[in-house]
Amino acid sequence: MARFPDHPLRRPAAITGASSGIGEATARVLAAAGHPVVLGARRDDRCEEIAAEIRSHGGEAQTVRLDVSDDESIKAFAAAAEQAVGPIEVLVANAGHTLIGGAVDTGPAAFADEVQVNLLGAHHLVSLVAAGMIERRRGDIVFVSTDAVPVPRPGIAAYVTAKFGLEGLAQVMQMELEGTGVRASVVRPGPTMTSMGDNWDAAEFAGLIDEWVRWGVARHEGFMRPAQVAQAVLNVISMPRGSHVTLLQVQPEAPIRGEDQR
Repeated sequence: MARFPDHPLRRPAAITGASSGIGEATARVLAAAGHPVVLGARRDDRCEEIAAEIRSHGGEAQTVRLDVSDDESIKAFAAAAEQAVGPIEVLVANAGHTLIGGAVDTGPAAFADEVQVNLLGAHHLVSLVAAGMIERRRGDIVFVSTDAVPVPRPGIAAYVTAKFGLEGLAQVMQMELEGTGVRASVVRPGPTMTSMGDNWDAAEFAGLIDEWVRWGVARHEGFMRPAQVAQAVLNVISMPRGSHVTLLQVQPEAPIRGEDQR
């Protein structure tokens, strides 16, 4: 029977898009589980507020500014994160951005920006961090995707395209990393209450929801909290060696029928 060494108890983790939403919640959940965390995002002042709160509760947390649309920022983040907490054992590729726009009416520059943030930046960072994991023969890379991959949603064409690519990257890496001790996993959340989309025009958003209802991709009004998705990330990386969660999809429960939801 094959034997696998256990994960170390202290697993330094780097989380992108950590200034809010799922990234912030993931940093808090991993730190509460005893893992040192590095929070990366453009809003490094907000990341530092979160890190200070984590430290006030006894956790280990550092911040490094990260702009996943900038190659030099990605390189600097990878180096600084390791210097801050040690060799990275867990990388959570969560940074994302969504704009409203169809495939035809989204201009090339805006479309490319979406792909850069949601796919190309993740690939660049993973390529820098994964090499050390392979050398150490252990590590977890978690790609935060969306249920708009298996069930695409109209009106967010660039985002859906980029997340399709992200899951394709994860699947290829699962094959290429097999036997190295490094696990690549996808956490695929359904509707989650985050700040993504806060800057959308209200009328455009209402029209978007109408389209989703028309296509049957908005089944109920339930939303998850970011901490619930973060728990899924923790569950994935906590699986014992010798096991590999390749894909974990998490959906919100529907409101209980007949109960007042106010």
